[in-house]
Amino acid sequence: MEQRVGFIGLGIMGKPMALNLIRAGFSLTVNDLNQEAVNQVVEAGAAVANSAKEVAANSDVIITMLPASKHVQDVVLSENGILAGAKTGSVIIDMSSITPEVSRELAATAAKNGIGMLDAPVSGGEPKAIDGTLAIMVGGKEDIFESVKPVLYGMGKDVILVGDNGCGVTAKLANQIIVNLNIAAMSEALVLAAKAGIDIEKMYQAIRSGLAGSAVLDAKVPLILDRNFVAGGSIAINMKDITNVMDTAHEIGVPLPLSSQLLEIFHALKVDGKINDDHGSIVRYYEKLANVEVKRA
Repeated sequence: MEQRVGFIGLGIMGKPMALNLIRAGFSLTVNDLNQEAVNQVVEAGAAVANSAKEVAANSDVIITMLPASKHVQDVVLSENGILAGAKTGSVIIDMSSITPEVSRELAATAAKNGIGMLDAPVSGGEPKAIDGTLAIMVGGKEDIFESVKPVLYGMGKDVILVGDNGCGVTAKLANQIIVNLNIAAMSEALVLAAKAGIDIEKMYQAIRSGLAGSAVLDAKVPLILDRNFVAGGSIAINMKDITNVMDTAHEIGVPLPLSSQLLEIFHALKVDGKINDDHGSIVRYYEKLANVEVKRA
């Protein structure tokens, strides 16, 4: 029988992911505080629920895509939350970026209620959420993962079970280190080149197919040159992720000197009023230090 899917959290990432599930043929019930986002997904064919409890009662698989650990905890555990409405045998897929500790605690509580749970955060930002090619890193039991693979492939291209509960969000923390430090390193290079008077666009074309080339370089340099800092992945969200990185690292005894510096850069950008910009705005921290702007010639 076809799985009925619930989706809670229709933000920058969640809304296009939900729309892709509808296109893939899934019956979808949605809930979000943003009524405009709800209306857009309902127009595409979803049903609406007034609470997480109601979503769960009408779904076999319940997806959450929320900002932080506290939001996921509330949606799963509250009086009108998922566990209050979910039937035995249903599966929660939390696709948010939260801490491994909270993810494992929620999975254990869900299991006591006869509910399966996976942590399945994503990478690829808004563009890949829109075109359905997200990378999805999953933590949880293999049988539960296998039971919901069609749902996950309705939103992503590379869907990998990396380990037990908590391993998906741990992989996402590692991903966020790589992505954001890549942007920071790229920003240093771009600002150096701009101050030296090099044509940045020509330099980008010269280096992009070499060892310095990356998906991050190709995604962010054109936007920076256009001075387009509309958030696909905001400073706020990435600062939250790197805060989780540092908390987790300190808890298990892993010094992360570059990540700690990156977190300070995010805090500086927050003070500078750029908290809601795309994380490509890291370049503006370096531009301010060097009194130069990276732009087209």
